[in-house]
Amino acid sequence: MASKVEICGVNTSKLPVYKEVEMKKMIEQIKGGDNEVRDEFIRGNLRLVLSVIQRFSNRGENPDDLFQVGCIGLIKALDNFDTSHNVRFSTYAVPMIVGEIRRYLRDNNSIRVSRSLRDTAYKALQSKEKLSRELQREPTINEIAKDLELAREEIVLALDSIQDPISLFEPVFHDEGDAIYVMDQVKDTKNTDEKWMENISLKEALKKLTSREKHILTMRFFEGKTQMEVADEIGISQAQVSRLEKNALKYMRKYV
Repeated sequence: MASKVEICGVNTSKLPVYKEVEMKKMIEQIKGGDNEVRDEFIRGNLRLVLSVIQRFSNRGENPDDLFQVGCIGLIKALDNFDTSHNVRFSTYAVPMIVGEIRRYLRDNNSIRVSRSLRDTAYKALQSKEKLSRELQREPTINEIAKDLELAREEIVLALDSIQDPISLFEPVFHDEGDAIYVMDQVKDTKNTDEKWMENISLKEALKKLTSREKHILTMRFFEGKTQMEVADEIGISQAQVSRLEKNALKYMRKYV
């Protein structure tokens, strides 16, 4: 898609490029009702849409469709842009374009989400757009929750429920070397093969202990009790608990 010169009938290699000063002047004219300048401004920022849709190139969606949706986001950004906040138009427009594309992908998603969650998510997204216009930045989850008078957890759950599913083999970084995929970042570092084997060895070693020794080790290392607490519970001295524990651990080290 990146090498495609023409998209939706637009020859992207011939699109005009305006400097920031020129765009500020054009926006003032647009606010004054100059529709001809408005069309020129939108055309001059289509490269911005093109750069954004490249982020979604691995979704299997038609690039022309994404480009059209992105253009809607661009137009919304232009209509809601406030020059008094002294923010670059591209800084304000990119999140609007991305949001419009994500909304399109979400609405065309085959995974079903409950109506109540979807309603909450839509309200959260509307609140996010409203607060973005007011604050001229992306609002936090807490700010959205306060605006909707909902718990922060409800907002997080609702927004998570409408996230687009991604493949474990989707690349997240690619340099000259090997690519890094999603599965590389979400792999289980706790339950490795080595630890799995250790657990098996530990269970086998425990089987070789007497019932009293197993009971003492269970209370000491799994229940977090002190030697004195163990001694009181099973009716022996603390010194006996210490000796039995020491012998049991020494015996287990032969197998683990």
